[in-house]
Amino acid sequence: MLKTILLTAIFCVIILAVCMLLLCIRILLKKNGRFVKTHVSQSKAMRERGVTCVQSQDFAARHKSRLAVDEVK
Repeated sequence: MLKTILLTAIFCVIILAVCMLLLCIRILLKKNGRFVKTHVSQSKAMRERGVTCVQSQDFAARHKSRLAVDEVK
């Protein structure tokens, strides 16, 4: 029983190490290697199309501008 648990733990550690190595290949082999930027606000093409981050839109909608005029009902 203990032998099975140890073998499983070692196997999991090996799988995790291989996965981390595969994820880091681009970073390790390139001179100035970096992860690809996947956030909307960091994409030049998305900014050119006018697409913005939902979190930024939410922040702007929740915080009232000091220059805003109150509506009269």
